[in-house]
Amino acid sequence: MAPALPTSRQAAFLLLCRPEKLCIEEQEQLSKLRLIHPEVDQAYDLVQQFARMLRTRTGAQCLDPWLDQVEHSNLPELQSFACGIEKDKDAVRAGLTWRINNGMVEGHVTKLKLIKRQGYGRAGFPLLQKRVLHAL
Repeated sequence: MAPALPTSRQAAFLLLCRPEKLCIEEQEQLSKLRLIHPEVDQAYDLVQQFARMLRTRTGAQCLDPWLDQVEHSNLPELQSFACGIEKDKDAVRAGLTWRINNGMVEGHVTKLKLIKRQGYGRAGFPLLQKRVLHAL
């Protein structure tokens, strides 16, 4: 029995996931989608190329050719994404190339904001200070 076509959420997962991590049924669904819809086939190739840039940190060499491919595609969603990248291309290129990132800092900021929001209207700065110091 042929696998049913996936929902849009499942299809997005299939496009983003590494091909070797898909089970046989998911690989069949992806193949069927790519055969039925040429746009899906093109989108899959472009998404996998971008994911490969993220994983291998090859943004310095691969970003410009990828942006050119997206520009010449007929995929408005990816073209919109590429326009956003173009607005701050140097930062995106650095993010796709360097191993350094600010993920840890952003995590701490998020944690502090959560603690702050939990105390709105309940207590003043002394309690917030104690909660922050005990949370770290």
